[in-house]
Amino acid sequence: MNVAFFLIPKQEVAFVFQHWTMRQVMEKMEYHRYSAVPILNKNGHYLGTITEGDLLWKMKNTGNLDFQHTNVVSLQDVPLYSKYEAISVSSEIEEIVSTLLEQNFVPVVDDSGVFIGIIRRREVIQWLSKQNGNAMLQETD
Repeated sequence: MNVAFFLIPKQEVAFVFQHWTMRQVMEKMEYHRYSAVPILNKNGHYLGTITEGDLLWKMKNTGNLDFQHTNVVSLQDVPLYSKYEAISVSSEIEEIVSTLLEQNFVPVVDDSGVFIGIIRRREVIQWLSKQNGNAMLQETD
């Protein structure tokens, strides 16, 4: 099955831009209550995913950086510790199941590397559960 079946489109996804400040990113994550969001450049290309941990480690490892001063730190200056690799929209769902064991979502890009949305773990688990439930029903017949 193609991953497009599970795609949450970009319009429905919270994301940030690489030119934003650390404070803008933190406020966006707080507003949506997300612990990780995709990072895009001005052209919409996927660059990576920022996590709460990345922000926390930046604050810890930068002397005298508190929340009030995060508005002067560029997101580009925050190291990303987790690797959220994007997949192509033409990928098959079987290719990403192992990835979803480690993270809540997988970013999806088109053939040009432009971010088009995400696939969430929740929808894939629900689909697998239905598939398993249907197989179990067939076994009892």
